[in-house]
Amino acid sequence: MTPPNMVTMLRIATAPFLVWILMHTSPSASWLAAGVFFIATISDFFDGYLARSYDYVTTLGKFLDPMADKLVVTTALIMLAGMARSPHVPAWMVVVLVTREIMVTGLRAVAAAEGLIVGAEELGKYKMTLQAIAIHGLLIHYTYLHVDFFAAGMFILWLAMGVSVWSGIDYYVRVVKALQPKPIAASGKRAVI
Repeated sequence: MTPPNMVTMLRIATAPFLVWILMHTSPSASWLAAGVFFIATISDFFDGYLARSYDYVTTLGKFLDPMADKLVVTTALIMLAGMARSPHVPAWMVVVLVTREIMVTGLRAVAAAEGLIVGAEELGKYKMTLQAIAIHGLLIHYTYLHVDFFAAGMFILWLAMGVSVWSGIDYYVRVVKALQPKPIAASGKRAVI
């Protein structure tokens, strides 16, 4: 258990805490949920920094880090869709976002089984950044200082969904191209009859 992996495990542990907090709809619970999500988001940067700076990159870390991201984000989105407060995040948007994550994870597993590692592209990083910003606004939910955090969060979530679908299609195309069998070059010799 390296320090980055311990930070990642802490991030995973925020998911059930988020579920518990989001069972409450008060403004104080909303701020607490946003704070917990912020800690999870910052820890993602922190464990990556530790792993790269101190050469703590491990196979377990490569597996846990993206799984922790997906777990925290999907937990927040699912809870936001099911909350007993109005307005709330449309369930169909959550289905689109979660389906994209499941499909990309499945493709990554298929590619890895074939010995192919297809890394994340810039689009995936933009998607994650937009989702994190959107979820923060959606968790805060209420209007403060004339800013409607729910409306702002939904606007950014629409952008995140567009980038998410686009990056998912891009990833699918790259994996399918990479997995296609290469044509066997002709040897130039004729068969002897």
